Amino acid sequence: MRLPRISEFQEQFPSLESYWRSVILFGRNTSTYKFALARALEDLARDDKTEATLDEIAIPFSRHMCEHLLEAPKQTTGRPGKFIETCSSFNLGAIDEQTLIDTAVSDGFSYVLHAFHNVNGAELPLKFFEVSGSGRGRRITMNDNLFRTLEVAPSVGDEAEARWKLVESAWEMGVSTSLISVSYDGETETLLRSTKEAARRKRLVSARAALNGYQKGQCFYCYDTIALDGEKGCDVDHFFPHVLAPVLPEANIDGVWNLVLACKECNRGEKGKFARVPDVRYLERLCKRNEFLISSHHPLREAIMAQTGATEKQRRSFLSHIDRKAVSKLIHRWKAPERGAATF
Repeated sequence: MRLPRISEFQEQFPSLESYWRSVILFGRNTSTYKFALARALEDLARDDKTEATLDEIAIPFSRHMCEHLLEAPKQTTGRPGKFIETCSSFNLGAIDEQTLIDTAVSDGFSYVLHAFHNVNGAELPLKFFEVSGSGRGRRITMNDNLFRTLEVAPSVGDEAEARWKLVESAWEMGVSTSLISVSYDGETETLLRSTKEAARRKRLVSARAALNGYQKGQCFYCYDTIALDGEKGCDVDHFFPHVLAPVLPEANIDGVWNLVLACKECNRGEKGKFARVPDVRYLERLCKRNEFLISSHHPLREAIMAQTGATEKQRRSFLSHIDRKAVSKLIHRWKAPERGAATF
């Protein structure tokens, strides 16, 4: 089977939130302006604003960039432009807010407004906002696509934050991404990063927020709607049960490749999975989900490829090998009733 690509993520049961997630989750990034714009649009939409001038959208746009610069000074792969330098100056107290906003308007939106709807070299078939006017007089009109996306997928803001932090982390490491290891810490329910050159591990991002978008907000097993918290709050599940870690040391059971999000009913309900091996039908689903993650680039791509194989053929062989060994140890398989429509 061919490698699942961005278009497959979008086109298999396409939805507004799938298109939005493709903007945020996929593609190579040379700066983080896209994430700042996404968060700014979300802020304005949640305040029920349908239109904004550049000066108005520059306020949340700049705020999000300044907040991230406090934790991660590298927000671009090249030299920081005037806008990022101005945000850094604002954080140091060297300039006032109006200077920050003026710089955002003049230099922060040069490319991102036009490029936002471009994914993998092609325009999306729909837009979440329109731009009218020219120069400083430009206005952004947020349409129903954006409002409906935020209504049906309220977690997209957290997913954007998680993706932003993953990109920052890869740039911050300053080492070959092949040396980066990403693993799961069950106690804090976060992804941790480390390198082969340094044993110290650092908290990276919430595992739920990092993975939810790639499952389109649905339980990995039954396709029921899940959320990051609340009544529909999901569990981080080890596809191959964690109990196998001591007997399968080569598998890196805590690796990102083996982590999925499951509804509470599937993970630990009366007829839940617990420490059983998922039915073989889910193996193909895991492969597809991992290929989606690989399509997203830094740093989960490199972590999964390092753990499971450099090519799709190698990765499929790895999963089949672990599946056979898991069944030989745990014997029993498990499957869930499908509660929603398949979307990945």
